[in-house]
Amino acid sequence: MHKKVAITGMGIISAIGKNVEENFDSLIHQKHGLSRLENFDSIHKNEIFVGEIKLSNDELATFLNLSSENNFSRTAMLGLIAVKEALKNAGIENVNEVRTGLISSTSVGGMDMTENYFLDYENLPEKQKYISSHDAGASSNQIANEIGLKGFVSTISTACSSAANAIMYGARLINSGKLDRVIVGGTDALSKFTINGFKSLMILSDEFNQPFDENRKGLNLGEAAAYLVLESEESVQKSNKKVLGYLVGAGNANDAFHQTASSENGEGAYLAMKKAFETSIIQPSEIDYINVHGTATNNNDITEGRALKRIFRENVPNFSSTKPFTGHTLAAAASVEAVFSLLSIQHNLVYPNLNFQSPIEELNIFPTTKLEKKDIEYVLSNSFGFGGNCSTLIFSKS
Repeated sequence: MHKKVAITGMGIISAIGKNVEENFDSLIHQKHGLSRLENFDSIHKNEIFVGEIKLSNDELATFLNLSSENNFSRTAMLGLIAVKEALKNAGIENVNEVRTGLISSTSVGGMDMTENYFLDYENLPEKQKYISSHDAGASSNQIANEIGLKGFVSTISTACSSAANAIMYGARLINSGKLDRVIVGGTDALSKFTINGFKSLMILSDEFNQPFDENRKGLNLGEAAAYLVLESEESVQKSNKKVLGYLVGAGNANDAFHQTASSENGEGAYLAMKKAFETSIIQPSEIDYINVHGTATNNNDITEGRALKRIFRENVPNFSSTKPFTGHTLAAAASVEAVFSLLSIQHNLVYPNLNFQSPIEELNIFPTTKLEKKDIEYVLSNSFGFGGNCSTLIFSKS
């Protein structure tokens, strides 16, 4: 993408905070958001930890001033909260003043609501309104309608790399001259479907997750939404806006190895990082911090580690996973970690990889375990999804 794209706004809601400020405070004070499941019932609730936002759907709807007759899923409400913060952060009052689009991503979509009623819809006419908010694109359209956007709207669902691909797509639309500004990111709520699905794969941990630890037992699912406002250099110059950082490189790849596992040598991860550098103007040696995908599953951490060593050889930069703070937030993960990457750049900080005790013997690389102050110009962020969907973003200070 050779032409950098400015980031002028960001918004987030996760298990460690309802906005950017609260999330950053949790990161620097090492306060995680993992707990037992409380918002809905599950046969697994006492076996797992999750990164749950401790607000009910009614509380979210009240916060957003939605009608009591609304058919918003939890996914859509979380997304709308983060988008509104991103727009406010960017100082945007008229979302249509320039050519603006929204590219949102999700994997859960509206199933957090429809899964509760699908056996009884015929007998529950008052719940049938949720049928139209089930599919992935519904949340994108609801968000666009609430903010009054009249421009381009699209939805991406590539599992856990979804938000990274939304960010890439938005950057491409700006670099090609099709749009001046794009709101990009992802949103996913916890649901029984995803908990049961990941449980069936036997990759959920009954303890707090330990990325890149020899004794890692699996991931903790989370819920979140996060969005960035991308703008062209020309748009920024005209409005004289403050820039939070830049997207300077991006790459995605698919090794098509397996439906749910990465190839042993991390080929997809390696190719995504390689492409991100090829589309940027920097070299691997210039990266100051890596926000790794780091799910704490046996497969991800060893394959991502192998890919890191292929790219960086013996000089792997400071790296850590922030999933021990938030849990793995699926389609929202890449945008959550994009916000964290930008905060890292702004405050010159490397976050701790919580819960780390023993390095993976084969890799012999060590994540950062304490909050560290460091001059940071470039941050690389990885996000990898089921089916081999691997994506890498590179952010810069200037």
